[in-house]
Amino acid sequence: MRLIPDPAWPVVVLAAIQLVDGVLCIGPVEFVGKCFRDVNFPERWWWTVPIVKFAATAGLVAGLWLPGLGLVTSLALIAYFVVAITMHISGPGLRPEPLHQYHRHARDLRGRHRDLFRRMTSE
Repeated sequence: MRLIPDPAWPVVVLAAIQLVDGVLCIGPVEFVGKCFRDVNFPERWWWTVPIVKFAATAGLVAGLWLPGLGLVTSLALIAYFVVAITMHISGPGLRPEPLHQYHRHARDLRGRHRDLFRRMTSE
């Protein structure tokens, strides 16, 4: 039984796409940064994306000769895309707000309660 993909060109094309995407994620270019911000991907983790993309490229290419590695890389890419698609299609109400927004809401509530307490005790 042959485990190496035949034809191999779809794997090579996907590897090339991952390589170009990894290069675009270095920095990243403006539209990639906007995309990261739109899905609330923390900026402190942006540096990991090119590494993942380059690892996927290497795994896909090496998988042409090492079928087990190709399978693991393909499964990891499927998981990556499922997470990415989920982050893109979930509405803002389904994603947690950044922590600083929770702090702002808490400050607003404390102020409202303080004002209410003052009005109740001054009468």
